[in-house]
Amino acid sequence: MTRAGHHRLCGSDVHRRAFLGAAAAGAAALVGDVTGIRILSQPALASELRRNDRRCILLWLAGGASQLETWDPKPGRPTGGPFLDIGTSVPGVRISELMPKMAANLHRHTAIIRSLNTGNGDHGGGSELMMRGRGREGGLAYPDLGAMLARELGQADSQVPDYVSFYSETEGRNFSRLSAGFLGSRYNPIELTDKMALPDVERLESIGELDHRERADLRALWSKRFARGRDVSAVSSHNVAYERVRGLMASDKLFDISTESQATRDKYGPTQFGEQALIARRLVEAGVPFVRVARAWWDSHGQNFETHQELTPELDHVMNALLDDLAERGMLENTLVVTLAEFGRTPNINASLGRDHFARAWSSTLSGCGVKAGSVYGRTDDDGQHVADGEIGAGELFATIFQALGIDHEKEYHVGARPIPLVNPGIVPVEEVLA
Repeated sequence: MTRAGHHRLCGSDVHRRAFLGAAAAGAAALVGDVTGIRILSQPALASELRRNDRRCILLWLAGGASQLETWDPKPGRPTGGPFLDIGTSVPGVRISELMPKMAANLHRHTAIIRSLNTGNGDHGGGSELMMRGRGREGGLAYPDLGAMLARELGQADSQVPDYVSFYSETEGRNFSRLSAGFLGSRYNPIELTDKMALPDVERLESIGELDHRERADLRALWSKRFARGRDVSAVSSHNVAYERVRGLMASDKLFDISTESQATRDKYGPTQFGEQALIARRLVEAGVPFVRVARAWWDSHGQNFETHQELTPELDHVMNALLDDLAERGMLENTLVVTLAEFGRTPNINASLGRDHFARAWSSTLSGCGVKAGSVYGRTDDDGQHVADGEIGAGELFATIFQALGIDHEKEYHVGARPIPLVNPGIVPVEEVLA
């Protein structure tokens, strides 16, 4: 692997700020109206956003999905289990028979990484590691992936959320400890657990849309008059915060999939995971930089094969629907879809017909923006016990994600006078899966 000498851009080479600088006033005005968020999904503006902005959707397989029942099967081996492998649309590449839809479309969208060795088989520590790309360091709160991508891909004056995380099941919900860390609360996630919509943002029924709009106009008039002859920095900060709140109120409509066609809803399916993936598509289409959709609980210490016989086909269906939908809308070239967990599962099958925690040789996938579709990186040995070729850790995976999204993985933040790179020094992306 070689270090990249330039930033990768997916889609148009026009820098996102060039477009958004020209469109900011109009977009801000549209979002400021409670009904205006709908405009963000209209063809003209959505088309420009797609061409210039990059987004990321993370499908988080909470609890640790088995690589042997998904992306790296070992049929016929003592560790292989009862399921067969099947050929894919990429000659010579085979995945679990539980994923026929992804097998048929592998050449169109997806790269498989089969050689993760991340070293942490604890739910909490592994989840934190795989959401940050590095382990804890005393006295320094690292931001998670969503916060970093919100910081790098978002806009300071955006009224839509920067970072949304869905995690509806109770098992493992808090293991990742999602946080913007030293980046500050501006980039903290909106965590949705009890329902699939923003909490406490509805306009009071006693206030009509016209009244709401007129109140906003009056507030803007008073704010403009107040700013005359005064230091406007505090006023500007207040105005930005106010418009952001109004934007979040308007964003509530993005979580309402009843406005989607029945055909689209049927494509994703009636499961909660499918509906949340559909909302994720709606969010990134409107300009949200990062959405995490968690599907739990893959922690199959017992009855591993029954667990994966239920969950893997659902992942196959929802992931394939999401990728096809993004591609049909012209969004996939600017949207990166990642599948990831805190670790994989042991090749050895325990006495309860389960697989235990395993961080030594497991798999992830990248699809869409900046990715070489149909590529496979790394290899495990015949029984899946060790990485045989191309071993990488969490840092290399994160560097690859950054590179695919056009972000310099060597970029540094600063905490006081201390420089903090996005990934640890010396780490390079996996160029073999990048287009």
